[in-house]
Amino acid sequence: MREEPLIRWDWIGRNWPGIQALLEDHVVMALVPVVVGLLIALPLGLAGVRWRRLYQPTVGAVNVIYSLPSLAVFIVLIPVTGLATRTTVMVPLTFYAMAVLIPAVVDGLTSVPDHVRQSAVAMGFTPLRRLLRVELPIAVPVVLAGLRVAAVSSISLVSVGALVGRGGLGYLFIDGWQRQFYTPIIVGIVLVVILAGIVDALLVLAQRLLTPWARARGTS
Repeated sequence: MREEPLIRWDWIGRNWPGIQALLEDHVVMALVPVVVGLLIALPLGLAGVRWRRLYQPTVGAVNVIYSLPSLAVFIVLIPVTGLATRTTVMVPLTFYAMAVLIPAVVDGLTSVPDHVRQSAVAMGFTPLRRLLRVELPIAVPVVLAGLRVAAVSSISLVSVGALVGRGGLGYLFIDGWQRQFYTPIIVGIVLVVILAGIVDALLVLAQRLLTPWARARGTS
């Protein structure tokens, strides 16, 4: 009896268009929630820094959602958002991203030294200009560190959506397991790891481009 190889390269070649479609679906479902989560986390983080009483209740509410098992949240959303839809997967991932990004925004803004803020005020900066030109640039490394965690986590969690009919590359895991055929599983794992590595590297590059003073200090 001929032993089945671990990877069937001919299967990958025949099914590559379908794999590529799953990869594209995976990218959309993983990264859109992170972007939306960041857009929501920025004003909530700013409000948490300005009005500290709002910070703990906001983070507490988001963390309660974050503590829920992702599969359970997907299932609960099915009657509202439908079975096997992107929305069913993306809504929980947005909350998971917010749970990481809100503390990152708050920590980043609170890391700005007081004397820097005072210098900006002395130079006549308005609150908005001080935020955009001074505080946010200094907070960038901390915020992007949270963004890296949120993005990599989201890329991984999308796969769980395959259990409710929409999980991008996670479909390869389910398909391979049901057929006891390991090639789809290996392909899915490799592509998820590569995707996470690429996104993480792009965010590191973005941090270097957005903080040129850190590069100059490191070089000196």
